[in-house]
Amino acid sequence: MGDTGSLTIGGIIAVLALLLRKELLIPILCGIFVAENLSVVLQVSYFKYTKKKFGEGRRIFKMSPLHHHYQKIGMHESKIVTRFWIIGIILAIVSVLTLKIR
Repeated sequence: MGDTGSLTIGGIIAVLALLLRKELLIPILCGIFVAENLSVVLQVSYFKYTKKKFGEGRRIFKMSPLHHHYQKIGMHESKIVTRFWIIGIILAIVSVLTLKIR
């Protein structure tokens, strides 16, 4: 999709959440992207912390972002993508269902 498409979709999601006053649904709706970003933040932070404390940086994941960790473990790329799609669809359904509760 590239930067142009993904930034556009992200902007549309954010504007719709603000208009509907459901800003707290964004982390649920975008759960996969949040997990990917958190994996990078955790990896970098832990590496810097252990480098300062022990003189040698240690890692939580084999590689970050998270989907590369799964590739290093030995999972096939299409399997990872399919599972991330399924999780994304489930999170989208949960987000839409919470809109209907109110």
